[in-house]
Amino acid sequence: MEVADKIALETMVIDVLKTCFDPEIPTNIYDLGLIYEIKIDKEANVHTIMTLTSPSCPVAGILPPEVEDKIRNIIGVSSSKVEVTWEPPWSKDMMNETAQFELGML
Repeated sequence: MEVADKIALETMVIDVLKTCFDPEIPTNIYDLGLIYEIKIDKEANVHTIMTLTSPSCPVAGILPPEVEDKIRNIIGVSSSKVEVTWEPPWSKDMMNETAQFELGML
């Protein structure tokens, strides 16, 4: 996979991540800072490391598989794997400016 293709695919992954929402927070998971890392190998396998707002998050069993499926359905993606981590723990400081604005924190 060429570098330009990898960058284009990562952009598509980010665009898809912005369609995923924690139902308790009206902001997408990417802007919330729940996505820690997106790795794309030369075969277009996508490995995403993410967290949730808390270990007791009610969508813990639903949101990661939704993210995995949405990424898998992107044209050009060979496979999708989502790994949930709790380190570092998520905090409000991880939200980008867009999320802070949407939630009235700016």
